Amino acid sequence: MCTSRERVRKALAHQEADRVPLDLGGCGQTGMHVSSVYKLRQALGLDEPGAPVKVIEPYQMLGEIKPDLVDVLGVDVMPLAGTKTLFGFPNEGWKPWTLFDGTPVLVPEAFNTDPEPGGEILMYPEGDRSVPASGIMPKGGWYFDSIVRQPPLDESKLNVADNLEEFGPISDAELAHFGREAERLYNETDKAIFAVFGGTGFGDIALVPAMWLKHPKGIRDIEEWYVSTAIRKDYVYGIFERQCEIGLKNLEKLHAVVGNRVDLVHTTGTDFGTQRAPFISTQSYRDLFKPFHRAINDWIHTHTSWKVLMHTDGAIMPLIPEFIEAGFDVLNPVQYTAAGMDRATIKQRFGDSLTFWGAGVDTQKTLPFGAADEVRAEVKENIRIFGPGGGFVFSTVHNAQPGTPVENLLAMYETVAEYRRYPLG
Repeated sequence: MCTSRERVRKALAHQEADRVPLDLGGCGQTGMHVSSVYKLRQALGLDEPGAPVKVIEPYQMLGEIKPDLVDVLGVDVMPLAGTKTLFGFPNEGWKPWTLFDGTPVLVPEAFNTDPEPGGEILMYPEGDRSVPASGIMPKGGWYFDSIVRQPPLDESKLNVADNLEEFGPISDAELAHFGREAERLYNETDKAIFAVFGGTGFGDIALVPAMWLKHPKGIRDIEEWYVSTAIRKDYVYGIFERQCEIGLKNLEKLHAVVGNRVDLVHTTGTDFGTQRAPFISTQSYRDLFKPFHRAINDWIHTHTSWKVLMHTDGAIMPLIPEFIEAGFDVLNPVQYTAAGMDRATIKQRFGDSLTFWGAGVDTQKTLPFGAADEVRAEVKENIRIFGPGGGFVFSTVHNAQPGTPVENLLAMYETVAEYRRYPLG
C-alpha cells in the first residue's frame, strides 16, 4: 500500500503504484466551483444543512477542498499556493455571503458583497473601492469576468516596463509563507505537494488584465494582447525576456525555502488551443514562447527534483512535441473533446514523455449535462486508456462547474474508487 505522496511520485515517474492517483483542488484548473463543493459535502454528510463553504479563489469562485473531503474521496494531492487572491486581497477575515442560487459561502473580508443597482457584483483590486472595479459578476452569474482597464494605446509610447509592473522580487513575507506551508504539508500529511508560485505564465490571458493592480499600464486588453503576439512580437518578446529573468531569481529563492518537499510545480496556464485548432502556429510557439519555457524548465530540472506542469486547454496536438522539447513533464488537461485530441493516440505517442493530469471526465458536456451512467462509462474508459504504465493522475478536464448534478459528482468518484486500482480492469 503506497502513501499518496509515493503514489503520485510513481505516476510522475511513469510507474504503476497500487492505484491511479486522484487530484481535486491541487491548482486553479483542477478544482470545483463552490456551489458544487457545497452540494457534494451535503450529499456525503460532511456538514450540517446550511454550513457554508469557503471561496478560496474568487475569480473562478472555487470552493475549499477541506481535509475531510480529501479523506473521504481518497485525494492524493494538496495545494501550495500564495496568500492573495487574483484580485490582490488576502484570503483571510472570512465573512458570510450567499450566491445567487442560494448557496451559503464564506468569502474573504475584502470581497465586495454589495450588489450594484442592476444586481451585478463588482470586485476591486486589493479590495479598494476608491479605484475602478477590475471584475464583474453579472446578476445571476457564477463567476467574475475581468474588466479591461487599458488606457488608449499610443504606439510611440509603448514601454515594456509597463507590462512588467506585476513582476518583481518575491517578498520576504510570501517566501516565509511558502516555507511554512511546505513544511507543514510535508510533515503533517502524506500527500503530494502541488505548488503554484506564479510569475512564469508567459502571456497567460487570464492574467493579462491584471485584476489585482489598481491602475494597470501597458497592453491589458485581451484582444489587443492576442493581436500584439503577431504584430508587436518584439515588444512581447521583451516582456517575456525580463519576466523570465525575474522568475528565475524568484524560483531560486523559493527553492531555498521549500526545498524538494514540493513534488510538482505549475509554471504556466497560457492556453494555446481553441476547440478546433491551436491559437498559434508551431513556428510562432518556437519563436515567442519556447525559449522562455525551456529556460524555466531547465533551471527547475537542474536545481530541483520538482516535476513541471503546464496547463493548456484545447486542440493542441501539433504543439505537444514542442512542449516536450521545452521540458514539460506534465500536461494538464487532455481536452479530448477538442478537434484532433484522440485519447488513445495521445497516450500512445506521448505517454512515455508526459504524465497526463486531468483527463478524467469532460466538464463541458458529460459531467454537467450527461446522465450518471454516462459519467461512469466515461470515467471508466479514461482510466482504461490513460492508466496503464502510470503517467496518469485522475482529475476532471478543468474545474467541475456550477449546476453539475450531485448524482454525477458522486458517480464520478464512486467509479474512480472502483476502477483506479492496479492492475486495471
